[in-house]
Amino acid sequence: MCLLGPSGCGKSTTLRTIAGIERQIDGRISVDGKVMSDADVHYPPEYRSVGLMFQDFALFPHLTVAQNIAFGLRGPRAGVQARVHELLDRVDLGGYGQAAPHTLSGGEQQRVALARALAPRPRIMLMDEPFSGLDNRLRDGIRDETLQLLKEEGTAVLLVTHEPDEAMRMADQIALMRDGRIIQQGAPYNIYNAPCDRAAAAFFSDINIIHGTVNGALTETAFGQFLAPGFPNGAQVEIVFRPQHVKIDFDRKGHGPHPTPTDGVPARGLVERARFMGHESLVDFRMDFNGDKLRATVPAVFLPKPGTPLWLSVRRDRCLVFPCDKKPCPQGRSRPQ
Repeated sequence: MCLLGPSGCGKSTTLRTIAGIERQIDGRISVDGKVMSDADVHYPPEYRSVGLMFQDFALFPHLTVAQNIAFGLRGPRAGVQARVHELLDRVDLGGYGQAAPHTLSGGEQQRVALARALAPRPRIMLMDEPFSGLDNRLRDGIRDETLQLLKEEGTAVLLVTHEPDEAMRMADQIALMRDGRIIQQGAPYNIYNAPCDRAAAAFFSDINIIHGTVNGALTETAFGQFLAPGFPNGAQVEIVFRPQHVKIDFDRKGHGPHPTPTDGVPARGLVERARFMGHESLVDFRMDFNGDKLRATVPAVFLPKPGTPLWLSVRRDRCLVFPCDKKPCPQGRSRPQ
């Protein structure tokens, strides 16, 4: 499970209350049905069977790698040493047991922190943006290795992050937070493709927005009419779609492409800017219809000159209709076309 949201929305505070570092004002925290904190009881962190990983790793600088991993272990010395050596091997740090933490790279320190958190075999691993201190090239590999190890250990994970890509990559379930509340929860595919409101859609990627007025459950736009079921006549709505769902065709002698039921009605726009991003090209347009700006992504090198007229169409099945007041949609659902 991933708690996802912008900075200051309450993700880390939620994690700290689950860990027992802070106490909630109201409500109940349970682990496997056992109450850990409510109005009457409040177990400290060491009695909750949770592992903690922080953004800065929080390794003890005066202890060796092996001593860091063994810190939370109890029992016979031989058993503790066996568990430490097992985890060192599993995080590919065999032979580093006597090293000081400051002599390790960022990725190696992250693996030590993971091994230390896993050593007591916690039922739940709480991770507060543990990969944010790693460079991009290293991060993906470390995340995948961490996820594999956690699955092998059979440990449930609650991960905090403000990066949608990280949440999509790691989580089976995402809880999207805003202003101290969970506004939507579900599988990554569902959260991405059926966001509860415009802000939720925009949190995962760039979006295009065109505005319209409902008349008879329809909204007239540059791309033709869009269905807007459930909205009364005169309601102001926003039609939202992502740049990758914009189809581009060159203007051939003033004539656009033939429309299809899937693509809808084509509309002409003038290129304002195009740039190559390494794996795709971003193209910004100014639409003839009303001067709105739209963005399209092309999975290749595509750099038309500013002022080039191009015909655009939008995949109807990828468009969402939201009210202009930005309130969450009824029942927490968007309205796909």
